[in-house]
Amino acid sequence: MKNILTALRVFLVLSILTGIVYPVAMTLLSESIFTKNADGSLIVLNGKLVGSSLLAQKTTDAKYFWPRPSAGDYATVSSGASNQGILSKSLADAVAARREALGNGTNIPPDLLYASGSGLDPHISPEAARYQIARVAAARHYDANQMEKLTMLVEARIERPQFGIFGDPRVNVLELNLAVDQM
Repeated sequence: MKNILTALRVFLVLSILTGIVYPVAMTLLSESIFTKNADGSLIVLNGKLVGSSLLAQKTTDAKYFWPRPSAGDYATVSSGASNQGILSKSLADAVAARREALGNGTNIPPDLLYASGSGLDPHISPEAARYQIARVAAARHYDANQMEKLTMLVEARIERPQFGIFGDPRVNVLELNLAVDQM
């Protein structure tokens, strides 16, 4: 009987610590130190929620930079990879359709042709952003001067690897598109 009471006390203490105290402490800590991230990195413009800098938003409008393709159609509930292999006909067809939508260029960056693992990656490579500059400029009827400003905007939006070593250079698509709208 003594062992059962000891086990119940340990269970109760651990349940309170790991089920209540720890989650509340982590929530309070994250809200106070990482306020933007803890709230989902939401971007509000003119009082209207436009998206999250942590999630890709679907756009096919030529006036905007496009994110990486998504196997889950940018839905957070069904996010994930397609698990299609290199010999998959449906993958080859999807890549061919994406290539055609991008103008059948020869040097299309792979992140514009292939979906990310989660299907929600908010970033593209600097090469993918640069590849899209001409299309975005043409759709917005930019002259050479405005196109140069657009190029400089893309270059200024490149995020370097964290601490100079973790990850690759990248461009947040939503943040870039908002900056283009304000240009």
